[in-house]
Amino acid sequence: MTPHTADTQAAPPFWMASPSKPKLKLPPGAYDAHVHVFGPRQRFPFADGRRYTPSDAPKEMLFALHDLFGIEHCVIVQPACHGFDNSVTEDAIAATAKAYRGVALVPTTVSDAELKRLNAAGLCGRRFHYMKHLGKGAPIDEVIAFGKRLADIGWHLQIHMEADLIGELAPAITRSAAPVVIDHMGRIDASLGPEQRSFSNLLKLMNDRNIWVKVSGCDRATRSGPPYADAVPFKRKLVAEFGDRVVWGTDWPHPNHAGPTPDDGLLVDILAEIAPAPAQRQALLVDNPQRFYRFAPAKRRAAAEAKS
Repeated sequence: MTPHTADTQAAPPFWMASPSKPKLKLPPGAYDAHVHVFGPRQRFPFADGRRYTPSDAPKEMLFALHDLFGIEHCVIVQPACHGFDNSVTEDAIAATAKAYRGVALVPTTVSDAELKRLNAAGLCGRRFHYMKHLGKGAPIDEVIAFGKRLADIGWHLQIHMEADLIGELAPAITRSAAPVVIDHMGRIDASLGPEQRSFSNLLKLMNDRNIWVKVSGCDRATRSGPPYADAVPFKRKLVAEFGDRVVWGTDWPHPNHAGPTPDDGLLVDILAEIAPAPAQRQALLVDNPQRFYRFAPAKRRAAAEAKS
């Protein structure tokens, strides 16, 4: 894959411009635990050598989406296309008075002073990629050693990996001193069914209480398309068996998405199938993310409501 430069044109948007308004009413204080912010490119340039160049998806678009859905808190995950410059994520968090939190991209050699600065800015974890389309990831033993430094400041590791790597990486992941979140259900392929080895490896990994999982990405796991009937059972099982260590996110604005453009309103409505009981949704959307990410009160939204 040819590395992208400042002259590379942006890909068409991967998100739906006018998503449907969900029928499902989310519990007060609901969280979206996985999104990204891109640009605007003129203010927050993309990193040279990146593997993809998305269209601008600035914080204002994200806030409007969350207002539509009744979401009060969020985790903004630093995207690979912005590299180690976390300014775009820091800027979005600052606009919410830390009602939103962030997950950084930093080298494992990052200074303690920089980690302390990012922590003060509202970031609380570091994501590592083991996905072919995003390039070679850091050696897992190096990542686990780095996790000790993260644990010392109350951060976590977030692991984004190909499904067929779950079994290979699991022994190292279980040695982590920092809590670990597995992205997008381990990127399983729903068409292979619930007995597939990758999902079995994920379930086995989840028996370690230091491990959490994001029940996001059914639009990526599916092979049948919307409304993702082939992918929902995997999420429902994770919620049913590990209900106190699951969080959910839209994955807006769906970078590098293949297949039909996701309707984020539909992704919200599917929560009624993933977590059928109100108590399950309360845990998934409010209690678990608050316990894990430690959000500040939603001052931005409260201020907006005071003006209306």
